[in-house]
Amino acid sequence: MVNCLHCANEIEGRTDKKFCSPYCRSAFHYQKNKEKEDTLFKTIDKQLKTNRKILKTYNKAGLATVAAQKIIQEGFNPNYFTHYWKNKKGQIYLFCYEYGYLELKDAHKKKYVLVTWQDYMDS
Repeated sequence: MVNCLHCANEIEGRTDKKFCSPYCRSAFHYQKNKEKEDTLFKTIDKQLKTNRKILKTYNKAGLATVAAQKIIQEGFNPNYFTHYWKNKKGQIYLFCYEYGYLELKDAHKKKYVLVTWQDYMDS
């Protein structure tokens, strides 16, 4: 007599079966994968999505300036970005998808100029 690994009900049929139904098999593996530690990919993807959400929240008009400390406290991490754009002045804007930021120092305080990707940046 073999019991299901998920619900512990008795299994009928083949002797090598581990689950009583496709539902139990799926639920067991879902729970097992959920308990695993986040992979590097998931960690990076989660941070990029967090960064994008924060940049979007503070950049409603397409151009804004915000204190770095303010958005970092909300979970923004400037080390995670998807691409960059360099303007004619040589300033490098870092982007999380379509929302970008430029780090500036003003009176020893770090701040970010927030922008939205524009068509002219493609060239």
